[in-house]
Amino acid sequence: MTLPLEDVQDYPRPPALEPVPTRLRVILAGAVLAETTSGYRVLETHHPPTYYFPPEDVQQGALTRTTGSSWCEWKGAARYFDAKVGGMVSHRAAWAYPQPTKRFAPIAGFFSFYPERVEACFVGEELVENQPGSFYGGWVTSNLTGVIKGGPGTEGW
Repeated sequence: MTLPLEDVQDYPRPPALEPVPTRLRVILAGAVLAETTSGYRVLETHHPPTYYFPPEDVQQGALTRTTGSSWCEWKGAARYFDAKVGGMVSHRAAWAYPQPTKRFAPIAGFFSFYPERVEACFVGEELVENQPGSFYGGWVTSNLTGVIKGGPGTEGW
């Protein structure tokens, strides 16, 4: 399946939330950490999509709440999670919004993953790249065009 072309500069602000029927997968230590066809994605101007997995589609017991939180002006308070599969631990590999704002209520308790902190992430059969920088967790796929935020000098716009 080929993903349609999308320009990240055309994504809305405030961000949009939409269901994703395409299979999404996250791999850690050679094993499937998360896999779903019931995910969501958040689309925000200049960002590649962030994908969210229902808790029941994440390997049971693989995520452990860790310290720290952050605040998103659109979604609310995020919590972070370490991922452990086999003997491999990835610190702060995932995050979730336990009580997001009303607009993002469908992803309450869903998990999103930083591609650079796991072995691999896939949209369909396409291996994704991580969003530039270390703060954002967007998934870059070959169908995206436009200027992607996150690299040096782009964090503030």
